[in-house]
Amino acid sequence: MSALGRRGYTLVELIIALVLLGIVSGAIYQVLVNNQRVYQAQTQQIDLQENLRAATTVLPAEFRELDAVDGDIQSMTPTSIQIRAMRKLGFLCTAPALAVGLGNFTMNVWVSPMYGRNLPFAAGDSVLVFWEGNATRRDDDQWVPVKITGASPFFTCPDAQPAGGTPGYQLSTSPPAWMNIPGLAVNGAIPKGAPVRAFSIINYQLYQSPSDGMWYVGYQNISKGSSVQPLIGPLTGSDGLELDYFDVNGAVTTDSSKVALIEIHVRAQTAQPVRSGGALGTLANKVDSITTRVGLRNNPRCGPGSAPFVKC
Repeated sequence: MSALGRRGYTLVELIIALVLLGIVSGAIYQVLVNNQRVYQAQTQQIDLQENLRAATTVLPAEFRELDAVDGDIQSMTPTSIQIRAMRKLGFLCTAPALAVGLGNFTMNVWVSPMYGRNLPFAAGDSVLVFWEGNATRRDDDQWVPVKITGASPFFTCPDAQPAGGTPGYQLSTSPPAWMNIPGLAVNGAIPKGAPVRAFSIINYQLYQSPSDGMWYVGYQNISKGSSVQPLIGPLTGSDGLELDYFDVNGAVTTDSSKVALIEIHVRAQTAQPVRSGGALGTLANKVDSITTRVGLRNNPRCGPGSAPFVKC
């Protein structure tokens, strides 16, 4: 039979075919929409968990190294804390000359070992130097502050091995106030091998971003004069960050020099609303929270500042 003689589709058949096509297309579209909804919900949930994981990683790592007795906690509230955060570590390869009223003095450190961020030491760094005092006693040990004004890489530490010494840095300093105290400005009180720790003044706080109006754990490097930046979040709101401070007896304290443990509460939410319970479910931000405790490991264990007092 020729093509012209063949029977074509009737209007009813075409309508039925179009209806079936619409049903199939609608089903496929609904599957794609549901898959996208599930994907977005899972992505938001993963981001939420990552934020909480960051809170239990970043904040404890910063707080763990603090020495509250020697002033590492500069200020604290239930929603903020300003700390002296360590950023670099080096070691003296010679004992610096000390004397009352000496003023500027130099410190020589080994190139290696040296640890931390933004190495090596540089002009503008604030550092703490370990003051040994009497090497036969532990109750006089302390950290003294020094401001570095210059750093020269062209210094050789006078080590016996290898022959000719090892590479070092010579750090010039501004006159520290403690250099005028007879009990501290004692030659030999800072020995060879003493640690030198550079620090930055860092502020962590509950912060509402002006750009999106959401709440975050904010980070601010005060030493560099930077503004507050969102670090962890978004949080649930003004209750998203809570810091509790405890002394060695487990009692709440408002004295920054007596803090032995910090309890961190973070309440976070998804950045976008997530629909739960299917297509007709409630559209809302998912919320989760976490609590962790951090002991301050560098508080003195004996001698002045230990609580309760323990004789060394």
